[in-house]
Amino acid sequence: MVKASTTRQAWVDAAYTTFRDDGLAAVRVEPLARALGATKGSFYWHFADRAELVSAVVARWEEERTDATIALAQTGGDARQRVEALFSTVAHQRHDSATLYVQAAAEGVGDAVARVSQRRVDYLADLLVELGQAPDEARRRSFVALATVVGVGQLAAVGIGPDDPDALTATALAMVLA
Repeated sequence: MVKASTTRQAWVDAAYTTFRDDGLAAVRVEPLARALGATKGSFYWHFADRAELVSAVVARWEEERTDATIALAQTGGDARQRVEALFSTVAHQRHDSATLYVQAAAEGVGDAVARVSQRRVDYLADLLVELGQAPDEARRRSFVALATVVGVGQLAAVGIGPDDPDALTATALAMVLA
């Protein structure tokens, strides 16, 4: 049965769920239309093309995985507490965005992923500088931390994960703060 109308937000929600579960490459108009009980015409009423939907999904990913994470960490008190809050929050998130790093170029969202990555590196580096690390060293450690998160996510995507995520977080935090 086809619904009378499907909102733009419903399309984005369904696409985001598909992205989280199966990766950005799985975000396709026809399967989403079937899942929503909508027509392709409904999709084209709200979006010019798939690229526009993908942009909306990536914008939501940025808001949920970067903006909201940084905002949450900012409530943590001093710089060390904010770093700890950041690591704890990231450790307990799904690792769904790791595949986005792999798919970024193919999906045409490399610029967005690069922008988000730079924001993440900059945020942590600023905290580490506030804790007394030299700016160059803080940037290197921040880059390694991001690379670790992406790598852990990619390993989780193929079923390899840490036995104790909290212990892994503590180890990564100790390395960054050492």
